[in-house]
Amino acid sequence: MNSRLFIPPPIYLFLFFLRFLAVHISGYEPSYNVTLNCGSPGVTMALDSRLWQGDEQSNFTSAPKQLQNASFISEARQQAPSIDRTPYMTARIFRSPFTYVFDPVPPGPKFIRLHFYPVLYGEFDGSKTFFSVTVSTYTFLSNFSASLTAQSLGLEAFSKEFCINLAEDQLLNITFIPSSETSDGYAFINGIEIVSMPDYLYYSGSNDIWVPIIGQSSSMPIDKALALETVYRLNMGGQHISPMNDTGMFRSWSEDIEYLGYRGADPVNTSNPIQYSDKFPNYSAPELVYQTARTMGQFKTLNIQINLTWTLPTYLGFNYLIRLHFCEVSSRITKKQDREFHIFINQQTAETEADVITWSGGNGRALFRDYVVILQNGSQGMHKLYIDLHPNADARTAYSDAILNGLELFKLSSASGNLAGPNPEPKAITNSAPTKPSSHPTESRQKSKRSTIAIAGSVLGGVFLLSMLGFFVLRRRKTAKEISQSYQTSTCTTLSNTTTSTKTKASSLPSDLCRRFTLSELKKATNNFDIILRIGVGGFGNVYKGYIDDKAAPVAIKRLNPQSKQGAREFQTEIEMLSMLRHIHLVSLIGFCSEDHEMILVYDYMANGTLCDHLYGTNPPLPWKQRLQICLGAARGLHYLHTGATHMIIHRDVKTTNILLDEKWVAKVSDFGLSKVGPTGMSRNHVSTVVKGTLGYLDPEYFRLQQLTEKSDVYSFGVVLFEVLCARPPVIKSEDNDRVSLAVWGPCCFEEGTLDQIVDPHLKGEIAPECLNKFGEIAVSCLLRGGIERPSMSDVVWGLEFASQLQETAEQVGMDGGHLSEEKGAEALLRYSNTDRVDESSGQVSGSRSSVFTTSSHSDNVGVGVFSLVRSHTGR
Repeated sequence: MNSRLFIPPPIYLFLFFLRFLAVHISGYEPSYNVTLNCGSPGVTMALDSRLWQGDEQSNFTSAPKQLQNASFISEARQQAPSIDRTPYMTARIFRSPFTYVFDPVPPGPKFIRLHFYPVLYGEFDGSKTFFSVTVSTYTFLSNFSASLTAQSLGLEAFSKEFCINLAEDQLLNITFIPSSETSDGYAFINGIEIVSMPDYLYYSGSNDIWVPIIGQSSSMPIDKALALETVYRLNMGGQHISPMNDTGMFRSWSEDIEYLGYRGADPVNTSNPIQYSDKFPNYSAPELVYQTARTMGQFKTLNIQINLTWTLPTYLGFNYLIRLHFCEVSSRITKKQDREFHIFINQQTAETEADVITWSGGNGRALFRDYVVILQNGSQGMHKLYIDLHPNADARTAYSDAILNGLELFKLSSASGNLAGPNPEPKAITNSAPTKPSSHPTESRQKSKRSTIAIAGSVLGGVFLLSMLGFFVLRRRKTAKEISQSYQTSTCTTLSNTTTSTKTKASSLPSDLCRRFTLSELKKATNNFDIILRIGVGGFGNVYKGYIDDKAAPVAIKRLNPQSKQGAREFQTEIEMLSMLRHIHLVSLIGFCSEDHEMILVYDYMANGTLCDHLYGTNPPLPWKQRLQICLGAARGLHYLHTGATHMIIHRDVKTTNILLDEKWVAKVSDFGLSKVGPTGMSRNHVSTVVKGTLGYLDPEYFRLQQLTEKSDVYSFGVVLFEVLCARPPVIKSEDNDRVSLAVWGPCCFEEGTLDQIVDPHLKGEIAPECLNKFGEIAVSCLLRGGIERPSMSDVVWGLEFASQLQETAEQVGMDGGHLSEEKGAEALLRYSNTDRVDESSGQVSGSRSSVFTTSSHSDNVGVGVFSLVRSHTGR
């Protein structure tokens, strides 16, 4: 049973003061606000300071006996670290239809939120139940699985939000109906919220302009006879906004990054106060929504060729209301036509020449625009709804850019009052063991007791509580406990430098993954490390060519210099990393030797040396197509490190000397001594670490913040791309200031249209202009100033595949005056359009993939990719 939490009168006073402050800030106070903690006997307080009334002693049922006879109460047998006890740890369970009756409820529109935590409740398994929910004449859920929904959302617990309008003297009935398909079917609910809203927040007033229907010349009102289900509520470019930081209606606003197509999009923000109006009052959306936004950035050349896109999975068979929130927050944008863009919804034109300044009347003024999209074509299932913004290419526009601050998407009920869609598809079963329920059933009660004592003690300091008001306001929500998962390395974890025994931890590695050599074997393989067999020198030490297995197999043997600054840590890191990695574009570690203070690594022999050797050395220069394939191979190797291994691995020292070439000129990424395992916690997106790397290739954001992400490898690879194209070192200190760094000079030349003038002279006449332009776009995007703006290595692989295809097509049809013919260019585009993806294990291109990259500017009428690279400025 749930232990009751007694709330003394002084705490009520304190919480009332908090509520008053929140209402004062938001400007809206709900006239009706009920929070029902189902299965709980008394009043409890959630971590965000909201009070929830237990339904056991509530008056929200017309027949108290029904509550006792038709339902059960139970406490969850386990509590996930991120789950608030209120309202998720207790549930009311129904074996037959059961109705909550809320009466009296004032007329007008209301939010209804249903909270679910699908776990074990006594003998009831919340993960296996199916049920329906009806509210008055509407069907909210039908044959609903809370467990499948939680899985698809990636959440332990969740809520479903709906809107309905109540007429005068209308009862509000919420009925739970277990599935009749099984004899032991049941329904459950953890919490119910009912919150009033302003009359015309989402519903149309009698004098309101009707909402335009996308793809049609007609419009429709959001009639009060409709029920709405909230599908998405996003804060573009900003952080999650909790219900307590909403405008008084306890709405939750999610981050948009999960749905954002073009990851180069800039988040922007302002601290200036937002101006509201009578038409767009201050309860429309929190100030935090309008103070942050997502834009495309400052690169006009790139912006004109792509869209700013969000992809929103939705169910077919319904109409949807889409609300886009706008507020011009950039200090540069002050006049009409400074920033104009087109809006496409579901690949159809919604607005042409959208101008936030024209709509709102000035900078820092909030507004929203509503649209209806019809997704009823007779079919069922999931549908990707695209929201695309494309800059207006008209010369009168000062900035080729687009902006969006927030988005809300609502499903509209059918003529029969139905909002229910199918359940998400179940996820594939894994071998991971299920979480075991706590073996200490009194633990949660003890925690509850401690909470009660803490609150009771705080009553004695009521005045102190009020003085700490600001602290409590800022800490309305408890930070979820982060579950850090330690990185499990291979069994090669502790290496002795003094023993010759093979019975070490290292020896337990499978012989085909990490072989342990004796020192005598490697001396024999290298003729006692004869200088004649030395093929390279690095920070680690000397590299020798040798032969093992009776001279049957050539290998590269890297021997640690005792004075090396890299030392034992890099030696161990390289073994740990490479022993668990196998990929065609990663150098293979055959084994190691850790004997008599020697630290030696043995690799596959790379007959053609390093990529750097063939850019500057005496070797014959590489032709362009071969350079392209080498870059593509290296990109696939890095992509595998970032996404294909058990844990993300960040190389941290990507450069041309660490890209090796075998006898068939296949590129292989090497030298993992500086590599780091990427972030492993759900709440982390970087690794804080001491900066290491190579001058000229080092990510300036990583250097400045000392926060390592996989996008640091992307930056370094961008330098490699320009180095391959230009055959010049990344840093030449004797050059003019603007030419010292290749990472600065290359993008400048691309933006100025002079990239062809800095290409390696040996490549003159070899590169098709379309391929050169595409290759330059990829390299520039890798070098964007912020990590979040850069593409993933998956996108880089896709872009290089595309560039290679453009080169192939150009060679097949001839240069045709320096440009691909329109037919052949379109053919190349279609071949690598939104039906392509990069396989994580092999790096090969197969079905369903998109890219942040675009076609050359010579293909103005061709669109490509999930990011809707609209070149013609009309609806698609």
